[in-house]
Amino acid sequence: MLKKKLLVSIISIVFLMSGCSYLTSNDEQRIPVKVEKVVDGDTIKVRVDGKLETVRFLLVDTPESVHPSKPVQPFSKEASKHTENMLEEADVQLELGIGERDKYGRLLAYVYADGQSVQESLLKKGFARVAYVFEPNTKYVDQYESIQKQAQKEGVGIWSLENYVQEEGYVSDNEEEKPQHKSQNEDCTIKGNISSSGDKIYHLESGRYYKVTKPELWFCTEKEAMDSGFRKSKQ
Repeated sequence: MLKKKLLVSIISIVFLMSGCSYLTSNDEQRIPVKVEKVVDGDTIKVRVDGKLETVRFLLVDTPESVHPSKPVQPFSKEASKHTENMLEEADVQLELGIGERDKYGRLLAYVYADGQSVQESLLKKGFARVAYVFEPNTKYVDQYESIQKQAQKEGVGIWSLENYVQEEGYVSDNEEEKPQHKSQNEDCTIKGNISSSGDKIYHLESGRYYKVTKPELWFCTEKEAMDSGFRKSKQ
Protein backbone atom coordinates (compact mmCIF):
# COMPACT_ATOMS: atom_id res chain seq x y z
CA MET A 1 0.00 0.00 0.00
CA LEU A 2 2.85 2.32 0.94
CA LYS A 3 4.61 1.56 -2.33
CA LYS A 4 1.41 2.33 -4.26
CA LYS A 5 1.02 5.71 -2.57
CA LEU A 6 4.67 6.50 -3.22
CA LEU A 7 4.28 5.63 -6.91
CA VAL A 8 1.22 7.89 -7.24
CA SER A 9 3.11 10.76 -5.62
CA ILE A 10 6.07 10.34 -7.96
CA ILE A 11 3.81 10.29 -11.02
CA SER A 12 2.06 13.48 -9.85
CA ILE A 13 5.37 15.28 -9.32
CA VAL A 14 6.66 14.24 -12.74
CA PHE A 15 3.44 15.46 -14.37
CA LEU A 16 3.70 18.85 -12.70
CA MET A 17 7.38 19.21 -13.53
CA SER A 18 6.74 18.32 -17.16
CA GLY A 19 4.59 21.44 -17.42
CA CYS A 20 0.98 21.04 -18.46
CA SER A 21 0.93 24.68 -19.62
CA TYR A 22 0.04 25.29 -23.27
CA LEU A 23 2.95 27.72 -23.36
CA THR A 24 5.42 24.85 -23.41
CA SER A 25 6.51 24.68 -27.04
CA ASN A 26 9.44 23.60 -29.16
CA ASP A 27 10.32 23.81 -32.83
CA GLU A 28 8.22 20.80 -33.79
CA GLN A 29 5.26 21.32 -31.48
CA ARG A 30 2.13 23.19 -32.53
CA ILE A 31 -0.64 24.16 -30.16
CA PRO A 32 -4.28 23.82 -31.28
CA VAL A 33 -6.36 26.95 -30.58
CA LYS A 34 -9.87 28.28 -31.18
CA VAL A 35 -9.98 31.61 -33.00
CA GLU A 36 -12.30 34.10 -31.30
CA LYS A 37 -11.60 37.21 -33.36
CA VAL A 38 -9.44 38.54 -36.19
CA VAL A 39 -8.24 41.95 -34.99
CA ASP A 40 -6.41 42.77 -38.21
CA GLY A 41 -4.19 41.03 -40.76
CA ASP A 42 -1.42 40.13 -38.33
CA THR A 43 -3.19 39.98 -34.97
CA ILE A 44 -5.86 37.60 -33.70
CA LYS A 45 -7.54 36.63 -30.46
CA VAL A 46 -7.68 32.95 -29.61
CA ARG A 47 -8.90 30.76 -26.79
CA VAL A 48 -6.48 28.16 -25.61
CA ASP A 49 -6.82 26.00 -22.55
CA GLY A 50 -9.85 28.11 -21.62
CA LYS A 51 -7.93 31.39 -21.63
CA LEU A 52 -8.33 34.26 -24.10
CA GLU A 53 -5.01 35.32 -25.64
CA THR A 54 -3.97 37.94 -28.19
CA VAL A 55 -1.56 36.58 -30.79
CA ARG A 56 0.82 38.69 -32.89
CA PHE A 57 2.13 36.99 -36.03
CA LEU A 58 5.91 36.66 -36.00
CA LEU A 59 8.13 38.22 -38.70
CA VAL A 60 5.37 39.94 -40.70
CA ASP A 61 3.57 43.28 -40.64
CA THR A 62 0.30 44.11 -42.41
CA PRO A 63 -1.07 47.62 -43.03
CA GLU A 64 -3.04 49.20 -40.19
CA SER A 65 -6.82 49.01 -40.13
CA VAL A 66 -7.56 49.54 -36.42
CA HIS A 67 -4.68 51.76 -35.26
CA PRO A 68 -5.95 54.44 -32.81
CA SER A 69 -3.94 57.27 -34.40
CA LYS A 70 -3.71 56.18 -38.04
CA PRO A 71 -6.27 56.21 -40.87
CA VAL A 72 -7.14 52.92 -42.55
CA GLN A 73 -4.16 52.09 -44.78
CA PRO A 74 -4.31 50.62 -48.30
CA PHE A 75 -4.63 46.81 -48.35
CA SER A 76 -5.28 46.66 -44.59
CA LYS A 77 -8.86 45.48 -45.04
CA GLU A 78 -7.79 42.97 -47.67
CA ALA A 79 -5.14 41.61 -45.29
CA SER A 80 -7.67 41.27 -42.46
CA LYS A 81 -10.18 39.55 -44.75
CA HIS A 82 -7.53 37.17 -46.06
CA THR A 83 -6.54 36.14 -42.54
CA GLU A 84 -10.20 35.77 -41.58
CA ASN A 85 -10.96 33.59 -44.61
CA MET A 86 -7.98 31.34 -43.90
CA LEU A 87 -8.86 30.83 -40.23
CA GLU A 88 -12.61 30.46 -40.60
CA GLU A 89 -13.66 26.88 -39.88
CA ALA A 90 -10.02 25.76 -40.10
CA ASP A 91 -7.97 23.74 -37.66
CA VAL A 92 -5.74 26.52 -36.33
CA GLN A 93 -2.41 25.87 -34.62
CA LEU A 94 0.32 28.06 -33.18
CA GLU A 95 4.05 27.51 -33.15
CA LEU A 96 5.24 29.80 -30.38
CA GLY A 97 8.31 31.93 -30.74
CA ILE A 98 11.22 31.90 -28.35
CA GLY A 99 10.37 34.18 -25.45
CA GLU A 100 6.71 33.76 -26.36
CA ARG A 101 5.45 37.29 -25.57
CA ASP A 102 6.10 40.85 -26.69
CA LYS A 103 6.15 43.93 -24.47
CA TYR A 104 2.36 44.20 -24.73
CA GLY A 105 1.86 40.69 -23.36
CA ARG A 106 0.77 39.26 -26.71
CA LEU A 107 1.81 35.75 -27.70
CA LEU A 108 4.31 35.74 -30.58
CA ALA A 109 3.69 32.87 -32.94
CA TYR A 110 3.76 31.33 -36.38
CA VAL A 111 0.15 30.63 -37.30
CA TYR A 112 -1.17 27.69 -39.32
CA ALA A 113 -4.62 27.03 -40.80
CA ASP A 114 -5.20 23.40 -41.79
CA GLY A 115 -1.41 23.04 -41.86
CA GLN A 116 -0.84 26.05 -44.14
CA SER A 117 1.28 28.98 -42.96
CA VAL A 118 -0.83 32.13 -42.67
CA GLN A 119 2.32 34.29 -42.69
CA GLU A 120 3.49 32.79 -45.97
CA SER A 121 0.08 33.27 -47.56
CA LEU A 122 -0.09 36.94 -46.55
CA LEU A 123 3.37 37.54 -47.99
CA LYS A 124 2.55 35.71 -51.22
CA LYS A 125 -0.59 37.80 -51.78
CA GLY A 126 1.26 41.04 -51.07
CA PHE A 127 -0.76 41.77 -47.94
CA ALA A 128 2.26 41.83 -45.61
CA ARG A 129 5.94 42.68 -45.49
CA VAL A 130 8.72 40.93 -43.62
CA ALA A 131 9.34 42.99 -40.48
CA TYR A 132 10.33 42.98 -36.81
CA VAL A 133 13.17 40.57 -37.43
CA PHE A 134 14.83 40.10 -34.06
CA GLU A 135 16.94 37.26 -32.74
CA PRO A 136 16.23 34.62 -31.66
CA ASN A 137 12.89 34.58 -33.54
CA THR A 138 14.29 34.32 -37.06
CA LYS A 139 13.53 30.68 -37.84
CA TYR A 140 11.63 31.30 -41.09
CA VAL A 141 13.02 34.70 -42.11
CA ASP A 142 14.93 33.44 -45.17
CA GLN A 143 11.87 31.56 -46.39
CA TYR A 144 9.63 34.58 -45.83
CA GLU A 145 12.02 36.98 -47.58
CA SER A 146 12.14 34.67 -50.60
CA ILE A 147 8.34 34.74 -50.83
CA GLN A 148 8.35 38.52 -50.39
CA LYS A 149 10.84 38.99 -53.23
CA GLN A 150 8.52 37.09 -55.56
CA ALA A 151 5.56 39.26 -54.51
CA GLN A 152 7.66 42.38 -55.13
CA LYS A 153 8.62 41.06 -58.55
CA GLU A 154 4.98 40.46 -59.42
CA GLY A 155 3.96 43.85 -58.01
CA VAL A 156 1.00 42.49 -56.07
CA GLY A 157 -0.81 44.09 -53.15
CA ILE A 158 1.30 46.52 -51.14
CA TRP A 159 4.03 46.28 -53.76
CA SER A 160 1.75 47.79 -56.41
CA LEU A 161 1.96 51.21 -54.73
CA GLU A 162 5.16 53.19 -55.27
CA ASN A 163 7.00 54.14 -52.06
CA TYR A 164 4.17 52.77 -49.91
CA VAL A 165 6.37 50.23 -48.12
CA GLN A 166 9.16 51.84 -46.14
CA GLU A 167 11.75 50.72 -43.62
CA GLU A 168 9.62 51.90 -40.71
CA GLY A 169 6.25 50.82 -42.05
CA TYR A 170 3.63 52.02 -44.53
CA VAL A 171 3.16 55.58 -45.74
CA SER A 172 0.43 56.54 -48.19
CA ASP A 173 -0.65 59.81 -49.75
CA ASN A 174 -4.09 59.63 -48.17
CA GLU A 175 -2.74 59.59 -44.64
CA GLU A 176 -3.23 62.81 -42.74
CA GLU A 177 -0.18 64.92 -42.14
CA LYS A 178 1.20 64.34 -38.67
CA PRO A 179 1.85 67.31 -36.40
CA GLN A 180 5.18 68.83 -37.32
CA HIS A 181 7.62 70.67 -35.12
CA LYS A 182 10.20 73.01 -36.56
CA SER A 183 13.30 73.92 -34.65
CA GLN A 184 13.94 77.60 -34.07
CA ASN A 185 16.18 77.47 -37.13
CA GLU A 186 13.79 77.23 -40.07
CA ASP A 187 16.56 75.78 -42.23
CA CYS A 188 16.61 72.50 -40.31
CA THR A 189 16.22 69.66 -42.80
CA ILE A 190 16.59 66.41 -40.84
CA LYS A 191 13.25 64.60 -40.55
CA GLY A 192 12.36 62.70 -37.38
CA ASN A 193 9.73 59.99 -37.69
CA ILE A 194 8.24 57.60 -35.12
CA SER A 195 7.21 54.25 -36.58
CA SER A 196 4.09 52.26 -35.66
CA SER A 197 6.27 50.07 -33.43
CA GLY A 198 7.63 53.10 -31.57
CA ASP A 199 11.06 53.22 -33.26
CA LYS A 200 12.44 56.75 -33.51
CA ILE A 201 14.24 57.21 -36.84
CA TYR A 202 15.74 60.30 -38.44
CA HIS A 203 16.23 60.77 -42.19
CA LEU A 204 18.85 62.84 -43.99
CA GLU A 205 18.20 64.48 -47.35
CA SER A 206 20.47 61.91 -48.97
CA GLY A 207 18.42 59.03 -47.55
CA ARG A 208 16.35 56.69 -49.68
CA TYR A 209 13.06 57.45 -47.90
CA TYR A 210 13.59 61.15 -47.18
CA LYS A 211 11.13 62.56 -49.73
CA VAL A 212 8.24 60.27 -48.76
CA THR A 213 8.77 60.47 -45.01
CA LYS A 214 6.27 62.62 -43.14
CA PRO A 215 8.16 64.16 -40.22
CA GLU A 216 6.89 64.44 -36.69
CA LEU A 217 9.97 66.43 -35.68
CA TRP A 218 12.63 68.42 -37.50
CA PHE A 219 16.29 68.55 -36.44
CA CYS A 220 19.17 70.81 -37.46
CA THR A 221 21.95 68.34 -36.69
CA GLU A 222 22.33 64.60 -36.32
CA LYS A 223 23.53 65.14 -32.76
CA GLU A 224 20.30 66.94 -31.94
CA ALA A 225 18.34 64.00 -33.35
CA MET A 226 20.37 61.41 -31.45
CA ASP A 227 20.13 63.41 -28.22
CA SER A 228 16.34 63.19 -28.66
CA GLY A 229 16.51 59.39 -28.85
CA PHE A 230 16.35 58.99 -32.63
CA ARG A 231 18.57 56.68 -34.69
CA LYS A 232 19.70 57.17 -38.27
CA SER A 233 17.74 55.44 -41.03
CA LYS A 234 19.62 52.47 -42.42
CA GLN A 235 18.80 53.49 -45.99
